[in-house]
Amino acid sequence: QVQLVESGGGLVQPGGSLRLSCAASGFAFRDNAMAWYRQAPQKERELVARISSSGVVINSADSVKGRFTISRNNAQNTVYLQMNSLTPEDTAVYYCNTRIGLRRKDYWGQGTQVTVSS
Repeated sequence: QVQLVESGGGLVQPGGSLRLSCAASGFAFRDNAMAWYRQAPQKERELVARISSSGVVINSADSVKGRFTISRNNAQNTVYLQMNSLTPEDTAVYYCNTRIGLRRKDYWGQGTQVTVSS
């Protein structure tokens, strides 16, 4: 079955950096676009960035442009999110996502908490 396992979250001071990883299995990773979403307390889940199967960034949220970078390693079935210049507004649970099949069914990881605080 499809599995997405995020890691790399934690507590970081404002201005700091974190690198999130998402290990994927159970589907043809190299054939699917991947994405990172986030959900802050009492807010809706929002797209952070999406990357094509070949590694082209499809889109990213205006709020993270110039600070966050999505990338992938198809040989290791892993997608990354490099986050720099973090601010308290980046505090959220970050989720890995993919859509599979003709109906583009959404699959989600369990999420990893990122907290930006001094």
